[in-house]
Amino acid sequence: MALTVAARRSLAFVTGLYSAVLLFATHHPKPEELVGRSLPPDKLLHFQAYAVLGFLVASTLIAYGHRGTRSFVNLFAVLAVAAVLDEATQPLFGRAAEPLDWVFDAIGLAAGIAAAVVSSWAWGRGTRRA
Repeated sequence: MALTVAARRSLAFVTGLYSAVLLFATHHPKPEELVGRSLPPDKLLHFQAYAVLGFLVASTLIAYGHRGTRSFVNLFAVLAVAAVLDEATQPLFGRAAEPLDWVFDAIGLAAGIAAAVVSSWAWGRGTRRA
């Protein structure tokens, strides 16, 4: 079952919006101020944030017909470089850049992309049976 044009556009919009919010949040000097409460442990937060990003971007690619392994490998590479740049620019905003943060970003990206691919495959199998 293919998504409608409106559904694909909505997914792309949500993906772009999440990306912008993530960029803002990772550069805000005190991210706990954004949510008004304590945050999960730092590395878990990195994993979660980038897993969602990987899932959304991969889902958007899938919705637009990109399903080959190369697409997802390239996606991981591009987002991993973006995560490096995200970490590298944080000191400009009073935040600390830690290489281990990037490792958890990358693990999250891989998990999110894999979840999108598996979800798409499972959805496809389910809709062909119906």
